[in-house]
Amino acid sequence: MSLTAGIVGLPNVGKSTLFNAITQSQVEAANYPFATIQSNVGVVEVPDERMENIVNLFHPKKTIYTTFEFTDIAGLVKGASKGEGLGNQFLSHIRQTDAICEVVRCFDDENITHVEGSVDPIRDIEIINLELIFADLQTIENRLSKVERKAQSKDKEAMLEVSVLKKLQEALTEGKAARSVELSKEEQLVCKSYQLLTSKPMIYVANMSEEEIGNPESNVYFQKVKEYAHQENNEVIAVCARIEEELSTMDKEDKQMFLEDLGIKESGLDAVIKSAYKLLGLKTYFTVGEPECRAWTFKDGMTAPECAGIIHTDFQRGFIRAETYSYDDLMEFKSESGLKEAGKLRLEGKDYLVKDGDIMHFRFNV
Repeated sequence: MSLTAGIVGLPNVGKSTLFNAITQSQVEAANYPFATIQSNVGVVEVPDERMENIVNLFHPKKTIYTTFEFTDIAGLVKGASKGEGLGNQFLSHIRQTDAICEVVRCFDDENITHVEGSVDPIRDIEIINLELIFADLQTIENRLSKVERKAQSKDKEAMLEVSVLKKLQEALTEGKAARSVELSKEEQLVCKSYQLLTSKPMIYVANMSEEEIGNPESNVYFQKVKEYAHQENNEVIAVCARIEEELSTMDKEDKQMFLEDLGIKESGLDAVIKSAYKLLGLKTYFTVGEPECRAWTFKDGMTAPECAGIIHTDFQRGFIRAETYSYDDLMEFKSESGLKEAGKLRLEGKDYLVKDGDIMHFRFNV
């Protein structure tokens, strides 16, 4: 299950530096099957200490973490929705992503010019968000012009679509994102087909200086972004893109020591990955054994056969049952034999909703 967050931002906000850190941290192609990694895509491991603990018990020959893609979106400038700069390229690339990471400059540096002439993160956010709204309005109005005549002839599907389009048009005209519009499940299915930019979940990434990253709350710009994000029910994560670039070249032990010296619990990149994962309603289940321990991404609410299908379609088609136990129980009883003795190993059927941290072995017959 390949999921992608698009990294967007105005010029000179640290977007490229952050993406450099991502590409230097990316997993080898051998650990990322069925994908060709493009020059503007970075594939990184989702940090998960549970996997480390599982590996210490099973000592597998191979360990594969679950992964997440970041796409570096072409630089955005005011007027992108009308084709300014690389606007059209920006819009086409961002439509293909599942979420948006908007990098905002929260540091002063007279040696780095700002495209708008001064540092003002809220203004920068509003420039980008307005361009996304303009692009969505154009999409909605183009679709309305095609479907309204059909709705006038009392076509039920067309009438429903026009109703959804007008709700979205009203919100966008008021400067609100499409994701703020309350829609029924049926209406959400209609909306999904438009691939609206402002319907995608968003994380704000506040890029600040090396001196301030240890205590982001002291940064006035960060406080403003945090307040703005809170009003939208969005999350903001503090990073220092320069530090992330340095960290990406270090091994695990040096990286941990460096973070401790800075008084930081985890890297900003790890925090962004975890936040994007959570934002998209993603969970992890594990398959374990001596040959290989592997983490698999699934969407919250998926059944055991659907999760089996992530490994291979034959697993879902011929699903019989799943031998299942939880990560927490494994940590308590230390082995599969211990789990069996304690009655913690379960057989789950087709209706079982997989939980985050489940360890599963699928039985199937095709």
